[in-house]
Formats: sequence, C-alpha cells, structure tokens
Amino acid sequence: MNKNNTFKKMINDRNFIMDCYVEMLARINENEVVELIKNNNFSEIDQGKLSSDKIIQSLSIYFQLMTMVEENAATQYRRKMENQEEIYSIRGSWAEAFKLWKNQGITEKEMLESISKTHVIPVLTAHPTEAKRVTVIEIHRELYLLLVKRENTSLSKLEQNSIEENIINLLERWWRTGEIHLEKPQIEDERANIIYYFTRIFPAVLARSDEQLKGSWIEVGLNPDYIKNPDVFPKINFGNWVGGDRDGHPFVTPSITQETLELLRKNALSLIKKQLVNAAIKFSVSAITNPVPFKLSEMIKNQSEALGTQGKKAVQRNSYEPCRQYVNLLIVKLENTISNNFADSNSYFKSSQELKEDLKYFRTILIENGMRGLAEDLLFSLERAVSCFGFHLAWLDIRQNSTFHDKAVSQILKANGEKNFDFENWNEEKRVTYLSELLENHATITDISLHYGPEADNVLDCYRVIRQHINKYGSEGIGSFIISMTRKLSDLLAVYFLMKETQLLNTAIKVVPLFETIEDLHQGPIILDQFLQHPTTLLRAAKLNYQQEVMLGYSDSNKDGGTIASKWNLYQAEQKISEIALKNNFSVYFFHGAGGTISRGGGKYHRFLESMPTNTVNGTVKITVQGETIAQLFGNPLTATYNLNALASGVAKQTILAKQKVDKQPFPIEIMEYLSQKSFTHYRDLIETPGFISFFGKATCIDVLERSKIGSRPARRTGTRTLADLRAIPWVFSWNLSRISITGWYGLGSALKSLKSEKPKAFESLKQSLNEWPFLKFLVIQTETNLILSNKEMMALYANLDEATAERELFMSKIRTDYDDCFTLIEELFEEPALIRRKGQYDNILWRDEKLKVLHNLHVEYIKQWRAIKDENSTEKEQILTKLLSIINAISSGLKNTG
Repeated sequence: MNKNNTFKKMINDRNFIMDCYVEMLARINENEVVELIKNNNFSEIDQGKLSSDKIIQSLSIYFQLMTMVEENAATQYRRKMENQEEIYSIRGSWAEAFKLWKNQGITEKEMLESISKTHVIPVLTAHPTEAKRVTVIEIHRELYLLLVKRENTSLSKLEQNSIEENIINLLERWWRTGEIHLEKPQIEDERANIIYYFTRIFPAVLARSDEQLKGSWIEVGLNPDYIKNPDVFPKINFGNWVGGDRDGHPFVTPSITQETLELLRKNALSLIKKQLVNAAIKFSVSAITNPVPFKLSEMIKNQSEALGTQGKKAVQRNSYEPCRQYVNLLIVKLENTISNNFADSNSYFKSSQELKEDLKYFRTILIENGMRGLAEDLLFSLERAVSCFGFHLAWLDIRQNSTFHDKAVSQILKANGEKNFDFENWNEEKRVTYLSELLENHATITDISLHYGPEADNVLDCYRVIRQHINKYGSEGIGSFIISMTRKLSDLLAVYFLMKETQLLNTAIKVVPLFETIEDLHQGPIILDQFLQHPTTLLRAAKLNYQQEVMLGYSDSNKDGGTIASKWNLYQAEQKISEIALKNNFSVYFFHGAGGTISRGGGKYHRFLESMPTNTVNGTVKITVQGETIAQLFGNPLTATYNLNALASGVAKQTILAKQKVDKQPFPIEIMEYLSQKSFTHYRDLIETPGFISFFGKATCIDVLERSKIGSRPARRTGTRTLADLRAIPWVFSWNLSRISITGWYGLGSALKSLKSEKPKAFESLKQSLNEWPFLKFLVIQTETNLILSNKEMMALYANLDEATAERELFMSKIRTDYDDCFTLIEELFEEPALIRRKGQYDNILWRDEKLKVLHNLHVEYIKQWRAIKDENSTEKEQILTKLLSIINAISSGLKNTG
C-alpha cells in the first residue's frame, strides 16, 4: 500500500470521526462546542461563549480521537502490506526478521534456537502522569473496535450506517463520562487497572502474537512443521510494580504487598481455569470411533485415583470422551489449587510447572497417535497461557531506595546495643566488612517479636510477607529485589543481610542494582564486578543459573546530565557491564527503566533494540511500561500485538547478530564522547546557573503536579524542594507541558555547533555515520522529534509566568539559542529539512496546534489564579487544582507525550 494512499485514507478517517463528533454535539445542543471543534483558527475562537470545562473536555476528546485515527491508520497500513505481499517490509515484524535471516544464510535450526531463547518481560507500573479512568480506557477500546469493523469493505450501506450510529452514541457516552480521577487514586485503583490489562488484554494479545509469528514463518517459505511446537516460541512473561514499588511511596505497606500477591495469584488461576474449561468443551473426541491411546488411559486412571471421589465424578461425566475426561481431571485439580484444598499432595498443583508438564505429555500422546491438528488447535494457546501467566499472572518486583535500607540497618544495630550503630555514615570499607561477616554467620540478629524502627520494621515485614507467600505457594510469582540509587557494593550487601534475616537468601530471588545518575552509570561496572565476586553471590549463583539482572534508569540520568549524555552513558554502561558479567562467568540482562516520553527512553521498540550495543541483549529484555503508555502501546489488540512482536523479534534479531560475531564497525566513538561531554557541560551550566530552580518553578506547572491527584505516589521522594529530590517523571512532564521540553534536546545544539567549528572533519564523519550506526540515528531522530513537539510561541507564554524579567530572559535566551542550533544542525546532518523528512509528524501537529494553543492559554491563566491564592486549604484553590488537572490531561492527549 502506497504511503500517500495511507495518508489520504487517514485524512478521510479524520474527517469521518470529526463528522461523528460534531453530529453528536449537535444532537445534544452543544452548538458552541461545535464551533470550537470545527474552527481551526485560534484568533477567531470566542472563548467567552464557552465554559472552560467544556473547552477542556471537548478538546481532550478531540485529541484522543485524532490519536485513535492515526493508530488505526498505522494498523491498516500494516494489514494492507500483509495482503499485498509486502509483509517483509513491516518494520519490527517477525516477517522482517525471517526475511533478513534467510538473506544472511541463517539456518532454520539457528532461527528456532534464537526464537526459543528470546525472553521478553514488559513490566507494568503506575506513575504520576496517568489520569484516565478505566471506564474511559474501556470506551477507547469499544470505539477502536468500531473503527476497525468499519474497514470491512464487504459491509452493506445499512451496516456502515449502523456502525456510524454506534460511534455517535458511544461518543455521547464518553462526553457524559468523567474523564479523570477527581479524587487521588489509591494503590488499589492502580492495581485494578493493571490487573485489567493482565486478564482482559494480554491473553488475547499473546494468542494473536503467536499466530502472527507462525503465519510469518510459513509466509516466508520456512518449514511449517518446525513452528507448531509451543516450546520453540519466545518466552513472554509480565512483571508488575504496583503493590511492590515502595521507593518513596509510603502507602505501599507489607499488607498491600501481601494483598497484591494474593490477587495476582487468584486472577491467574481464574484465567487458566477458563482456558482449561474452553479446551474441555472442544475436546469432543469419541472413543467409539477413535482408538484410545494406552498412555492416555493410564493418565486418566492415575489422575482419577489421585483425586478420589472428585476424580471419579469427573470421569463419569464423559464416559466415551477420553480427551475431555483428562482435561476435566486437570480442572478438578486446578479447582483444588484455587480453593487451597491441599489435603492430599496429589490432589492439587504445587506449581504451574506441574500443569505445564501434564499438558505437554498430553500433547505428545495426541501427536504420537495422529492427532497433531487437535494438539495444535486446542492445546497450543492453553500451553502458552500457562507458560506466560503461570499461577502468578505477573512477577511482582520489590523496589526500595538504598537510603531506606541504610536506615533500616542502623535501626537494627541500635536495637541490638551496638555503640556505633550509625551504619548510614560508616565508610564503605567498614560497611562491606561488617555485612560480609554477618553474611558468613548463619545466626540471625533480628527477632520477629521486636520493633526496631519504622524503616527496619517495614522492610523486614515486607520480606516476611514474601517468605510466607513462598512457603505457601512457591516462588514463581516473586520478581526481583531492586535497589534504587545503587552507589556502592554495600547497598547490595545490605539487601543480602535483610534477606538472610528473613530466610530468603536461599531462594532464587535476584538482587538487582539500579544505576540511575550519570555518576552511577560510570560506577556501575565496578560495583557489579565486586558484587559478582562476593562470596554470597557465588554461593547463590547456581540457584540463579549464573544470571544477573541489572536495571538502568533513563529518567534520573536524563535529569542529571541531559538527554545526549544520558543516552551515551547508558550505551557505554551496557557494554562495560556486559563485559564484566562475561569476565565473571555470568550472563547479564538489562531491565530498562524507560518511560513513555522520548527523553525517558521511549520510542518504537524495534528501533530501541536495534540501537543497543552488540552482545548486550543476551536473549532477554525487561522493560517498564509506565502509566498512560500502557494504554498507548497495549490499549487495543492490534497495536498491542504489533508492539509485543516488535519487542520479541527485536530481541531475537539481536541474539542472532551477537552469534554472527560481526567485527565491530568503526563507529565514531570519540566524536560521540565529545558530543556527550560538550552537551553535558552545556546542560549542567544551565541547571546550575543561579536562579534556575526559581525559573523552573515559575515557568512550568511543577507546583501543580506536586499537588495533583494523578497518581498515588508523591512527586518528591522526601518532600524537600530540591532538584535532586524531585522525581524525574514530573521533571520531564512539567517541561513538556510548557512546550519547552529541554529534557529531550537541550545540549545537543551547542555540542554540534562546537563540533562543526572546532572539528569540521569530525562533523562530516558524523554525517557519514548517521545511517550506518543505529544508535546514532535513533538518538538524533528522537531528539528531533522532541524539537518538533516544542513550540517557541508557547515557550514564551509559559516563561512569562516568571515575572523576574532579567532571570527569565537569561534562561530563555540560552534555551532558544540551543533550540535553533539543534534544529539547524540536525537538518544539516540529514541534508534535508525536517519538514520534508518528518511530514507525518508535522501533519499530526498541524491538526492539533491551534487547539493546543487554546488549552495552553487556559492553563497559564489558571496557574496564575491558583498561585495567587495563598490559603493552601481553601476550597477555591482546590477547585482550580481540579480544573488544572483536567487541562493537563487534555494537553497530554494533544501532545501524545507526557512523563
């Protein structure tokens, strides 16, 4: 399908959905709103005729409809390519990977090996930039499905009219539904939202993803028989932070963690039961017309006897249908597992692995007896669901800040009568020596009946909850213990000590450093080297299969050093950490703490993975999917399937690439180092200029975000007003809302300008490498995307909130200069204006900008009113805060770009 045709189709779809929207508004007599939606000239809009509430709501829905149309256009474009035998051209698809491998002479055996070793772990988190209610997300899904249904060209005129009427009615429901949380959401609300995705969205997406892999394999001309075994498909699991992430989140208590683990298990077992029941309904193979395999009869007999009366009843229900009998026995065993009926060790599943083995053996019997089609049709998706969701639905990671652990250890030492109990202020050598001695000694120094202090009690009780859950159900639902702000070896050993005190050291729970700031990324390889060589790590290594997880923080490194230095230091850290792990006979995989915005590591999954250094993916990628990004990437089945496939195929491609032992290409490392250092210096000069924090606090809505009702987590870790304490998510979010967006580009303009003037040959070399080095191209394109989303007119609007003229002009002069330099020099690198290269993005902005201006002006006006009210507890101030939250939500929808 021609891209121009796609573009025309998208325009038609935009016009159609706007016609539906306008028709709905007209029917309910919202005539002033109709004028606002139809008018695309900011200066001609008479805002006096409309209440601010209606302006905000109408434009928020408008932007979301635009995004939906664009998403649908991308999906339909991929579908057309599949139909027109251009399936290989779909970037990020399995077909693209298979075609590439065939051309490179990769054997089918090597392909299957790479696919089977691929492991992707999307981790869902709730962060303070998500304001939409689950109800609205569900309306989005209904509307998207109607848009997809409308694509069916065989529908009659009457059927098309019916779809249009359904869309208009759905839009009215949306109009009359509250868009955002008017009360600050509780952890329970965020958890329910996450579980919704795990139970309602991802099971269907997993099945679609597998179908696309299988179909692409066959379409490319590879042997169909090789791709019918679920064991060779990518390993896909999900992670969850809601209820486990306690870094700066006082409301994530041990009881919340316990509830979360129980809820995840309950929902997983319910999901698996539904799939088993569905399989039982369809397994109608008759023993009268089909010989019953001896092995199947034996299995039915053994399972039935183990289940006693329950087993006998299950078998009697379908006397001449052995396959159905066997699946019914599995259902009985699972029901016992659900009801915690653990009286007989053979009457329930101790883990999902047991069910997985039973299903695999059943599949083997069917295939051996000529029923391969039934095995593939009825067991494949069931086996994959058990493999993916198990009895835990998603792994729950436990994250806490290293400073919190330090306080906990100090409190334990003080309660035990240690004279020098101030562990937080010990030097590193003393800390490591002391912790190592404690770890060598099997005796514990804590008592479950004693109170040690708020931090110590919290972390010990949390770990005891984990221990109790493992004692009862096993460890398959427990993720990693992640230490935010890991800055030295003792930060990791402190967690070992706390695990020892709660009998968790002998489990396979991974202790994971999180390297966040630029300095932490530099120190990361050294810390990991010490950690992997520590006696306790070596004692645990076999249990962990000599595998180490390392988390990388995109947000704090960006806040610390700017986007260019952040990305380059992350790239280098991945290389060095991988080398350190290899030296110590460990395999390392990275947990990318990326956000939705480009400045926090967002972007297309396939491009993200292609930009990784060679030999650093190692078959596994774990990555956060945060807040509103969950709905953007996985809110509807087709987009979700594409993104999951892009993630899995991208990992598989990196695995193949590593095995090819390609000689390292002469990428301009020294030039990149130069750009990183220059941009870092320029960025630090900006944020360290006296008055910058004051300017930031006035020219952005950070103070509003700190008081907002968007997420359950506070915007600051400790509540102090410093840049260091501010969470990186609201830092990015606030700049983006002001359209200043320095987190996405500031520093590169100055760095490129210096490079061109001081080292013109190096600048030309960089230009030549742009299309050869995926990391460089991804970095520059991401930066340019942020530049396009910025807006100089709106920058000035928000900057004027700072009434200190000299201060304002000082910072805006620096920002405008770097913005202009960045745009000019990126165009020079590509040798073509952005307006030509980025036509699609400019078109998207064109449909939004005038209406965004309306919201930005309202935003600024209400910020002024809100700040003018000095009584923090006044009703009026609270009412304006709610209004501001609505505007923030609407602007986010317009930019498709939040925290």
